[in-house]
Amino acid sequence: MEKMDTFLLDKQLRKFLEEDLEHGDVTTDALFTDETALVQCMARESLVACGMEKVAARVFCLLGGTLEFGQLAADGARQEKGAVLFSVRGPVRTLLRGERVALNLIQRLCGIATLTARFVDQVKGLDVKIVDTRKTTPGLRMLEKYAVRCGGGANHRYSLSDGVLVKDNHIAACGSITEAVRRLRAAIPHTLKIEVECDTLAQVEECLAAKVEIIMLDNMDIATMTEAVKVVNGRAMIEASGGVSLETVRKVAETGVDIISVGALTHSAPAVDIGLDWI
Repeated sequence: MEKMDTFLLDKQLRKFLEEDLEHGDVTTDALFTDETALVQCMARESLVACGMEKVAARVFCLLGGTLEFGQLAADGARQEKGAVLFSVRGPVRTLLRGERVALNLIQRLCGIATLTARFVDQVKGLDVKIVDTRKTTPGLRMLEKYAVRCGGGANHRYSLSDGVLVKDNHIAACGSITEAVRRLRAAIPHTLKIEVECDTLAQVEECLAAKVEIIMLDNMDIATMTEAVKVVNGRAMIEASGGVSLETVRKVAETGVDIISVGALTHSAPAVDIGLDWI
């Protein structure tokens, strides 16, 4: 599993801590001085772990003090209700200051990893990838896309600079797929592939004529998608997108597409129930 860049991650985590702490924790600072304590992070429902070491533990470490961690659940590991995700002994002030930020993040990330794993499970045995989209929470894209990978999925573009994706408004502004591809071929590096979003079989045919490398079938019904796969016949990679749910994802996969992108992995994943209990 590809790791996150610690340099970039620490920068983000510090911002999250600054947002919550501002000028200090008035309650904790008034109640405690140099006391220490042991806490356990518990799964209150079945989930796929994400971020125990790389995110939650890092939050506490950035707040300082001598910390001893134990039993850090591995990213991508499936955990049952009641499992200990991690334990940490350290200064009470550090534990209380970092508790909310750490929990907010891992509840969100485990929720994404858990939902992604459910989609991946639905297409088990089929040669298809489940990928995310750019429909992420502002400021959390690096973390949320990492959570998708922890759930067994893969990442689509990280940002607009990562690849070429011609969407309906690009086509409308250019006049046609053919013209859009012509302009792109003249402007982009040879190392970049071109992906084009298609709503109809006629657009699929136009993409093939323009030698587009990746064709996105957008919001097509199963019958049309099946026909599109036959028309392409291996001449381009095929992505299915638009309104894919846990109930429909297997039927979409069975059409023979190579990739299924699901915006819900990040924009609609519910936070899982995780608690931090004092021992």
